[in-house]
Amino acid sequence: MVTKPTRREFLGTSAAAAAWAGSRLYAAGASADAGPNETINLGLIGCGGEGRAVMAAHMLCPGTRVVAVCDLHATRMAQAREQAGGEKVLAYHDFRKLLDNKDIDAVIVGTNGHWHVLPTIHACQAGKDVYVEKPLGTSIGEGRAAVEAARKYDRIVQIGTQQHSWPHYQQAAEIIQSGRLGEISEVKVWDMDYMYPGPGAPPDCDPPQELDWDFWVGPSPKKPYNPNRYAQHYWWFDYAGGWQLDWAVHHYDIVHWCMGVKAPVSAAAMGGFMCYEETNIEWPDTFSGICQYGPGPVAKKGFLLQYTFRGGCRREQRSHAKCFFGTEASMLLDRSGFTITPERNRPGKEESARNAFTTNVHIESLQAHAQVFLDCVRSRKKSPADVENGHCSSNPGHLMNIAWKVGRKIRWDADKEQVVDDPQADALVTKPYRAPWKLEV
Repeated sequence: MVTKPTRREFLGTSAAAAAWAGSRLYAAGASADAGPNETINLGLIGCGGEGRAVMAAHMLCPGTRVVAVCDLHATRMAQAREQAGGEKVLAYHDFRKLLDNKDIDAVIVGTNGHWHVLPTIHACQAGKDVYVEKPLGTSIGEGRAAVEAARKYDRIVQIGTQQHSWPHYQQAAEIIQSGRLGEISEVKVWDMDYMYPGPGAPPDCDPPQELDWDFWVGPSPKKPYNPNRYAQHYWWFDYAGGWQLDWAVHHYDIVHWCMGVKAPVSAAAMGGFMCYEETNIEWPDTFSGICQYGPGPVAKKGFLLQYTFRGGCRREQRSHAKCFFGTEASMLLDRSGFTITPERNRPGKEESARNAFTTNVHIESLQAHAQVFLDCVRSRKKSPADVENGHCSSNPGHLMNIAWKVGRKIRWDADKEQVVDDPQADALVTKPYRAPWKLEV
């Protein structure tokens, strides 16, 4: 018998009291025996803003229900639980307890980046399919482990690169692969944001009572709580890779898809704190990286991918975008659509296509991507945004970051997933885990 906690217990100061588990409570109207060919029972691991948005998108898809939520922050978990259906939705403190529930068919891993891979591996081991947010881990080794788990346990694992499911990106890929832009020698990618004066440098302090800080740190090195480590986790070495990894996975996924490639052969990067006022975050506020790719089906002589992040000024033609430069024409592509501009003295005129989503672009696009995942869960066919695509799309950001950390150009052997002739850089391909956590498949 499962005892329901009072609201005071659920939102109390003890994370253990705030999170509770049970075995067979469901959202209203749910039955206990529905399988993947009927209704898909979902669990949400990570109840922050994006996790709840991805959950909401899945709930809009027919034949799905969210039956459990999990988070280390009691208030966030309560918000997700209420959104999913209230008290009949299970709430867990430990994701491993959620995965023990055999009535759950698939999980959404909506945590921050350093908690993407371990729940994915454990979910595969527990026989669950996984929709995991990008990027795929905070190291290349983590990403490879997630791929190996999906293959070993024969699970559907899809990464949250929702642009892969947008119609105008599919149209753009067809145009580029047709050769219409001519010989493409360079693709520029950028993320421009106005974050000035930066997140500041608050001192270390006690964590909020509703957060289990030590569990949140997890496999990363033990560190005292700092408001920026939690709220600005994208900008710390232990938890993320800056926008050049965490945002730009979306871009690299599209570039790889359009160009028919999987991995660069080398990478270099520069950057630093050139804008923000005093801050304690670690990844730079201004960053530029270059990856070189060998010959492929579109760029017969290879091409350069240039990435730029600027945190002090959003002013740009489009603030989060990419441009493919060809001998016949260029294509500027982002979430609003794309524009094709003929090269000087080449025939044709400028053409544009617009994004098909019009009401709530974020939720509509997530719903389209969620539907792809759910269809694959039912059909057992590999997703177009399969975990290996997510791994390959995360790696350019990882490689630029490694090159930035060691301060030199690095060469990459994609088959062996090793940095060539540079032991210092190669040591950064996989990060060590803090005991008792282990990266094991």
